[in-house]
Amino acid sequence: MNNRKNEKGFALILSLVLLLVMSLMGGSLIVISSGDHQSNNTSDEYQQTFYIAEMALLEGEKYLLNQFQGPWKKNGTRDTTKKNLPTNCGPSSTPACVAFEGVMVKKNYDSTSDAPRSDITKMCFNSFPDLDRKKLKVEGVAVAESWNFGTVIKESFGKNTSVEEKAESVLLKVYFYEYFVQTIGSAPFRGYGSSVKKGQQDSGQDGMAYRIYGCGLNSKADRMVVALESTVILPK
Repeated sequence: MNNRKNEKGFALILSLVLLLVMSLMGGSLIVISSGDHQSNNTSDEYQQTFYIAEMALLEGEKYLLNQFQGPWKKNGTRDTTKKNLPTNCGPSSTPACVAFEGVMVKKNYDSTSDAPRSDITKMCFNSFPDLDRKKLKVEGVAVAESWNFGTVIKESFGKNTSVEEKAESVLLKVYFYEYFVQTIGSAPFRGYGSSVKKGQQDSGQDGMAYRIYGCGLNSKADRMVVALESTVILPK
């Protein structure tokens, strides 16, 4: 009889302890699952931003090739009378141009575009700390452009574009690709990839070297930028 009296309430205490342990385990699983979900979202956004940064490099290369071969005309042919090798454009140019300090020209922005917040305006420029900023203020760059990726996608839509695709283009308006191109100087051109050394001399060089700086920007609250660069040599 005494043992039974001592055991009264034991089952209730055991149940409460087990309930507490299971609640803690459940809460831990929820926290872990939430963390994994957030990590996956961040990884996906970074991957998307990286792809857009690659697009920025491609657009920079396309700009150089279009200038080198001549701009496209409405009839689908190139205007070879306007082909040229782009040069840096700064205060020392003739005629003088505005020095480059990191502000990109907005190319496809309109009243419906979600323009990037003011605190990311120079994020691409600031992502390349090794740039000679004093030199850029004097020499400028060949081109500096900023594009809204969602608007680029929207402009490619046709009559049969689905509602889902249109909704996706709206979501993609938080992404931007930006690039600026700097003329490095004369360099050897052999028709394939080659390196550009510091202190290159114009004498005996048959190519013009350009450095392309490209960025993918995510203008959401957390902000994200992926910066890439490449070198292109065009024949003179």
